[in-house]
Amino acid sequence: MRKLFLLSYGEMSLKGSNKKFFEDMLIRNIKNRFKNCLIEKLSGKLLFTLESSQSDRDIIDEFKKIFGISRIAKVYETDLLLESIEELAVELLKDSDFNSFKVEAKRPNKAFAYLSPEINKLLGQYILENIEGKKVDVHNPDLTVYVEIRDKAFIYIDAERGAGGLPYGTSGKAVSLLSGGIDSPVSSWMMMKRGIEIIPVHFYSFPFTSERSKQKVIDITKELSRYSSDGIKLYIAFFTNIQKSIYENCPENYIVTIMRRMMMRIASRIAEKENAIGIITGENVGQVASQTLESMYVTNSVASMPVYRPVIGMDKQDIIKISHDIGTYDISIRPYEDCCTVFVPKHPVIKPSLERVNEIEKDLDIDGLVEESIERAETLYVR
Repeated sequence: MRKLFLLSYGEMSLKGSNKKFFEDMLIRNIKNRFKNCLIEKLSGKLLFTLESSQSDRDIIDEFKKIFGISRIAKVYETDLLLESIEELAVELLKDSDFNSFKVEAKRPNKAFAYLSPEINKLLGQYILENIEGKKVDVHNPDLTVYVEIRDKAFIYIDAERGAGGLPYGTSGKAVSLLSGGIDSPVSSWMMMKRGIEIIPVHFYSFPFTSERSKQKVIDITKELSRYSSDGIKLYIAFFTNIQKSIYENCPENYIVTIMRRMMMRIASRIAEKENAIGIITGENVGQVASQTLESMYVTNSVASMPVYRPVIGMDKQDIIKISHDIGTYDISIRPYEDCCTVFVPKHPVIKPSLERVNEIEKDLDIDGLVEESIERAETLYVR
């Protein structure tokens, strides 16, 4: 069955001379998801055509995972005759449950004989005459009949919001520290929405953390990959010896701070290897004792590139809501330990001194530990 959809994009239309790059990447991402589709560029929109037995609902749900699409409408086409437009509109509306409606016409094709206000008036009148018991309400209608006059006439009834944002892959690459908790998947998703290709890195401390904790992160990455175009490359970094060395050689209250700095060093190295230009974390000011401005300052000092913290000022409930919406919450709350919960002191320092940290780290073979972690890292392509 042939299906047509009009896909609108919001801020992409403001991109000026770069607009073609964003459009082409969006089209590429759509075609990666729908292999046999046809896509035609219209002014500020894409006309999507697909021969498919998939339900409209399933197709729309797939569109909602493609960043860059702001609005999705199932459309029907007819020829450029007012009579044809009127007949199709009534056919679409006759079995719909509504009391009030309005018509909203756009006329990019200026050769069409009627102006937009005339189409609104004439089509509205025709619907009133042919479907009993309805009324026009231009302010708060039960539904809206949209008409777009192009090389053909397109009609659709209402539309659904898309994911918005920018097409995945248009804003460069960044490494994302993925712990398996609630916050880091949300941070990753928020940066994906801004067009950033993510490379998640998870720090794995077997046997202190179980195989189930590793699978948990793989499952989170799989959920995030639903919003990508080609799947996601996941690094599982070996962290056991680093944690043992820190535990054996560092003051207890500085364990978390030193551990976070080692993560930043490893993330920086992986980012350089992958030609990424940033690091993403799920840190949130004040949420735990180690997530203070002072701690973040000390952690940042070993990163070789910018560190982005999308949820840094968000309330926990807002983060949880997003995690529900994107499908990661139920995975994140699985009760499996990760490396961040191993060897955690009762009273971690909340205002670490950079001078003190540098002194403590002299007792660690930092270069050797980082090198071992990267050499023993496992890479998975998740989709």
